[in-house]
Amino acid sequence: MFNRWMAVSIAVLLLIAGCSKNDHTAVENEDELNEIPEEESIVDSSEEDLPYQFPLTGVGTESKSDSRAVAVMINNDPKARPQSGLEKADIVYELLAEGNITRFLAIYQSEQPEKIGPIRSARDYYIELAKGYDSLYIAHGYSPEAKDMLDKGYIDNLNGITYDGTLFKRASFRKAPHNSYISFENILKGAEKRSYEMDDAPSALTFLNESELENLNGEEALSVMVSYFNSNIFNSIYEYDEELEKYKRYTNGELTKDYESEEPVLLDNIFIVETDHKVIDNAGRRKIDLTSGGRAYLLQKGKWKEVKWENVDGKILPVINGKQAGLVPGRTWINIIPSSPGLEQTVSFDVKE
Repeated sequence: MFNRWMAVSIAVLLLIAGCSKNDHTAVENEDELNEIPEEESIVDSSEEDLPYQFPLTGVGTESKSDSRAVAVMINNDPKARPQSGLEKADIVYELLAEGNITRFLAIYQSEQPEKIGPIRSARDYYIELAKGYDSLYIAHGYSPEAKDMLDKGYIDNLNGITYDGTLFKRASFRKAPHNSYISFENILKGAEKRSYEMDDAPSALTFLNESELENLNGEEALSVMVSYFNSNIFNSIYEYDEELEKYKRYTNGELTKDYESEEPVLLDNIFIVETDHKVIDNAGRRKIDLTSGGRAYLLQKGKWKEVKWENVDGKILPVINGKQAGLVPGRTWINIIPSSPGLEQTVSFDVKE
């Protein structure tokens, strides 16, 4: 599969402009990561006729979920892979930071993973996305713009600059800035310490019902590549597993999976959004337009179609003919890409003849 992509990616990626600077913002302390007791697992709600749904996955649950969303900045440097806790996120946003890197904003509500990380520093546009779900925002470090927002109380947050070695722990098996982790237990401890309310669930997203799922239309999308740069290090290849009816994600030829359990990230919705990006300083920091709306691709159940995206109360959502498009119940990954070069040059479909 990846040999086939190599030929495609060379032609596609030469058209894409990359930046040269890498992000080196981090604190340097290193402490060994403490063991954390296992959490009780969330009910697997693949069973039918459960009375409630998790608001960000649409998956059934036996009891109403009132947990506040938690949004965590997760490192995607090759030295930080594989990450911990990523497979349990309800929604993951992937956006450019400085240089030739992307970072993840992982939003948790239906599950509370034992350990999450490596944690990375805040940027203003990630904060805006976290705010859209009224999340508690978790990061380690910040840009000047992000620090100003956090200092002014724009969003409830816990930052490793303040809590390094207490709530945030340093893993011995990686070097800074790729070794900061936090447990969900410590997230809740920090929220209590700061008197943050954690019992207010985000508003529910729109999900497809059984009949709509059976009648999904679109073109074949069994294997799709999203490329950001002229190398494979930060591309994403989504392979549809027809038996599981979910997408698996690969980067640089490696399956995206949990560091400890090796459980893969399994996705039900891939949403690829193009929007204006602008480099605003000598460090390569960016301004990303998350409000204007525009073109997007939506991948579900092995099919894709072109849609629009809109910012609805801070959330980036798919729209078809002016109406919010339903999501397949499950987990969602959102790639936000520059409008230059745009969708056609960034996204490649491997169509079997």
